[in-house]
Amino acid sequence: MNILTRLACSLLLLAWGVTGSSSQTVASDVSKSGTTAATFLEIPVGATAIGMGSAYVSVADDATSLYWNPSGIASIPQYNFMAVHTNWIADTKFDFGGLVLPIGDIGTLGFGVTILSMGDMKVRTVDQPEGTGEYFSAGDLAVGLTYARKLSDRFAVGFTGKYIQETIWHEQASAFALDIGTSFRTDLFGGMMIGATLSNFGTPMQMSGRDTRQFISVDPANSGSNFQVPSDIEMDSWNLPLLFQIGVSTNVVKQENYRWTVAVDALHPNDNYESMNMGAEFAYQEELFIRGGYESLFLPDAEGGFSFGFGVNTNNVSGNLGLSFEYAYRNMGRLDNTHTFSMGIAF
Repeated sequence: MNILTRLACSLLLLAWGVTGSSSQTVASDVSKSGTTAATFLEIPVGATAIGMGSAYVSVADDATSLYWNPSGIASIPQYNFMAVHTNWIADTKFDFGGLVLPIGDIGTLGFGVTILSMGDMKVRTVDQPEGTGEYFSAGDLAVGLTYARKLSDRFAVGFTGKYIQETIWHEQASAFALDIGTSFRTDLFGGMMIGATLSNFGTPMQMSGRDTRQFISVDPANSGSNFQVPSDIEMDSWNLPLLFQIGVSTNVVKQENYRWTVAVDALHPNDNYESMNMGAEFAYQEELFIRGGYESLFLPDAEGGFSFGFGVNTNNVSGNLGLSFEYAYRNMGRLDNTHTFSMGIAF
């Protein structure tokens, strides 16, 4: 067995064990939602995937594979760049950029950047609830480098190493993490695809910065004590949102001019209950696409879930140049509904 295959299988089994053991540390009726850092890593990427209800682990075949399943880029024959923008909840902006570079028989390289940003906010205190005149900002960043390779005409594996950073005013936390993904094409049901991923297996995050620095007194009761002894407030550390996913997809109908694909993903996170995503895509001549889906099935207290989208793909606009535009709408229940736009270039 190839060493990459062994490593992929070992890490995926480890992921199941880690997420499984963490979920058993609390009662089955208690959610661990909100107990991890860097939750922006759980925001779905790409209008194609979101339009399909985020059931994309086994489907991933464009530059957003860098997020959904690193092994997916091994099947991309051309250089591929994709930019994604989402008007996220609470007036925040979520952006992703991904570049895929096939390097022949060696494999495929990928580079991805994810950014969550927001506008400046007033600094408020108990004494000055309307603002001190100062402003602060907050934001999140993840930068990843991916390598993927086909080990056979049916099986592919991919790895992503990434640096993660969260910032709020003068405080900052960082971590390193690993994503791993595999994909396998079967002969069942007209070529059913099976994909599995482990995301965000990495180091914990701990905030630190100049605002955690204070001056204290060694002995406040003694008037002669030194009241300017520097000290640092040690913040708690928090784990990353570890996620194990497995998905299947197949073409229910595939003719010369049109195709209908359905997909289902099962999610096993360390910070919530297990759930499922389901989606479908109808393609006409691989140029026009209509998508629909539903995510967070069987997840208690989930907000919304329904999504739909469409896309246009103009292959071979000039020589080997191809352009794509995708849009997706996602219902978020009591939260603001989101709109995602993706533009891609294949060259």
